[in-house]
Amino acid sequence: MLAVGVYVVALAARRGYPFGAGPRAGTVLAEQVVPLHAHLWDLLHGRGGGDLLVNWNSGYGVPFLPDLVTDLLNPFSLLVLLVPREQVALAVFLGTLLSIGLGTALMTVFLGRLAPGPGWLRALLATGYGLCAWVLVEGVGRPAWLWGLVSLPLVGLAFDRCLRRTGWPLGAVAVALAWVGNFYTAAAATLGAALVLVLRLLVDRRPAGERLRSLGRALAMTATGVAAAAPVLWVTFEAGRTAVPAAVPHPGTPGLTDYLARLLPGTPAGSGLPEVFTGVPVLLLVAALPFNRAVPVRERLVWPLALALVAIAFVWRPSQLLWHVATAPQGDPYRSTFVLAGLLTMAAWVGLAHRPGPLALGCGAALLAGPAALAGARGSTPLTWVLLGAGVPVLVGALWALASTGAGRRRAAATVLGCAVLLGSGAAAYAALGPRDREPDDPTAATTAALPVPVQAVLPAPEPAAEQAAAARRLLRSAEDWPAARADPGPTALTGNDPMLLGGQGGGYRSDYLPLATAQALHSLGAGWLLQGRQTLSAADPVGQALLAVGSSLQPGPTVRRSPAAPLVTVRPPGAPTPPSGAPVWARQQALLGAAVYQVPVLVPGAGPAPTDHGRSGWSLPTTPAGEAGTELTAGCAPGRLAYLYAPYLNGRLSWPGGVLTVRGEQNATALPILPLGPVPADGVVRVTVHVELATQVPASPFGCLDPAALAQAVQGLRAGGARSVRAGGHTVSAELPPGSTGSAVLAVPAVPGWRCGVDGGPSAPAGSVQGLLAVPLGPGASRIGCTFEQPGLAPGLWVSAAAVGGWLLVTVGSWWRRRERAAAPPGPAGLNPPAGRAAGPDVRRC
Repeated sequence: MLAVGVYVVALAARRGYPFGAGPRAGTVLAEQVVPLHAHLWDLLHGRGGGDLLVNWNSGYGVPFLPDLVTDLLNPFSLLVLLVPREQVALAVFLGTLLSIGLGTALMTVFLGRLAPGPGWLRALLATGYGLCAWVLVEGVGRPAWLWGLVSLPLVGLAFDRCLRRTGWPLGAVAVALAWVGNFYTAAAATLGAALVLVLRLLVDRRPAGERLRSLGRALAMTATGVAAAAPVLWVTFEAGRTAVPAAVPHPGTPGLTDYLARLLPGTPAGSGLPEVFTGVPVLLLVAALPFNRAVPVRERLVWPLALALVAIAFVWRPSQLLWHVATAPQGDPYRSTFVLAGLLTMAAWVGLAHRPGPLALGCGAALLAGPAALAGARGSTPLTWVLLGAGVPVLVGALWALASTGAGRRRAAATVLGCAVLLGSGAAAYAALGPRDREPDDPTAATTAALPVPVQAVLPAPEPAAEQAAAARRLLRSAEDWPAARADPGPTALTGNDPMLLGGQGGGYRSDYLPLATAQALHSLGAGWLLQGRQTLSAADPVGQALLAVGSSLQPGPTVRRSPAAPLVTVRPPGAPTPPSGAPVWARQQALLGAAVYQVPVLVPGAGPAPTDHGRSGWSLPTTPAGEAGTELTAGCAPGRLAYLYAPYLNGRLSWPGGVLTVRGEQNATALPILPLGPVPADGVVRVTVHVELATQVPASPFGCLDPAALAQAVQGLRAGGARSVRAGGHTVSAELPPGSTGSAVLAVPAVPGWRCGVDGGPSAPAGSVQGLLAVPLGPGASRIGCTFEQPGLAPGLWVSAAAVGGWLLVTVGSWWRRRERAAAPPGPAGLNPPAGRAAGPDVRRC
């Protein structure tokens, strides 16, 4: 628990959560992790919108299993059961502590398998592993990744069983547990543990045949464990294929001095480089290892060579893919750096277990001084030199005294060594938890810029109090009428995943597995998106909300606004027109609505720099010269109608008689939703002035003028001809239609792969799509439809897992039977059986 204690003290000194404000807005922790745990809390308490397969709260209905297996299968996620819903962030924090503690404890045990030595010494070195810079900078922000901290020593212990011939069935369970907990980091952990196994086999003095059999056992064990986790792998693979493509960072190979600087304590976090620092004791002992003559020559050669190769592999593009299962890492190109931290810790223990003498320690200190001086100018801080200048001499003296024969000197050395490790780790942790040089993008700020002025008024402070979230949640619960209608939290008020955090059934959804079909469907109906489409926003205009069955939505105040909406399932008559490719958003909405509710005027340039007309491709707006107001866009509409602007990639400052708004649209990155401009004035002219900093664009028909009465009449028609009743289960939807309905039943749910539908109890078939929404052909006439979601990849993954478990059972039962037969066999001649209590396998602790 040393690592946990040091982390808590450093976090408290920094006034981090839970000792200060909540998780910082804009981070993955606040935007994704906490809302996902809130949704898990709802599911475990039977209050969730959906089940393990479908999340009805977000994105107007999206798959949930990919998010579950990626971010919520760390066993400590179940701590949400122990806290009230308002305190799920506390459960996430406790899970972080337990992951750090378990990873450190397992590393302590594994170090004992590498070489014998006192447990307290192993615990001190393992503390550096549990508090390595990767944990403090990257891991605590993505608690699921912290399972990698556990997986590395866990898989290492499993491989150790193969070396000792103690049976691999239990090791296969350990491998499966690692891969199920988080397959991203488990892949890297397995590769790192396999490298350690190869190193141990290289220095092992057993015959080559025995070593090859150990390697074969490890391969069979790993294959069985990974195959048992096949549902996780297959589901995420299929979900990734159909998700919005991510922008993958491709950092250049860092310079040697920049890389070496990441080994030093106290360097600023968030530099865009691998976070490698694992503690001053580890650095000193690794530097001293080649000079420690008590260590066999072969080990002194292979460990430094392996560390150098792994360090290079993390920054060389082809080998970097190897650490990420041959796929480009998303979000963090150095997600696997904890493996290098673990290998450094292991190499340090190999040296410490052989008690380095003064010559080795002195040479190690000298070797460490060179890179430190070389890299010192690359982001070092005063704390860097304090920890190195004071820590290294103290550690050299303590480690030298530890090897002495006097009991008193050894006790004093142990005390000094323990205090030095704890104080140094605490200071380094305090520095790593401080402000970052490279803060992550704040999607909340981008979202605010993308929202209409009336909706921005609902936004609370950047770090909202729990009372605000609770109040919004109570309002939404009072308005819920699912599945008759949706209660939408509206455009982002607190996080990108407000529907999971606050409840309701909205379009807001941020995920690494956001289906491309969802993003495209909502975008085509005028909703916005962020993060290259990996975060969708709720529909903010009346027509979009009506089409998506939004009967109530969160508004400024906050209050709830109720509005007439189409039912979740409507009937589209045969031969209904389909808008042509490239049609404006107004035409796409009207085609689904089945009625003309917009007046779509022709854009007429007004005062200011003249825009360029590109026909159906739209208009280019030039940069506004200094001192000018901007380019004026005008259009004529009937007075009294409600004017709207749709220019998803517009970048500039808008001003019109009703208000001012700065927007930051960007092609394929940030798409603005439909923006309300207010009633058309008495002169019938809609005017918007755009002040442009960089040349931007608007569609060919950016203005739409809505007739609210026509919309109400159209919605009434959809309700009259739509479903009489709708039932939504965990991952099913069924509806009773007017008898003899023909055409297509359209569900206000994005048509993501996996939906299968049937008519009147008949066989199911893959669902169709109408403008990105689920559609079911009704044939000559139908009165009932039923749809079920089947997660792509789950069924084949379960078959592979079942086969692996079957094979594992056969091996386990066979091993048990052989042991039983040996126990029942008469004793052999004296001296041929191993002594009682001693394993028949070789002692490989020093291998």
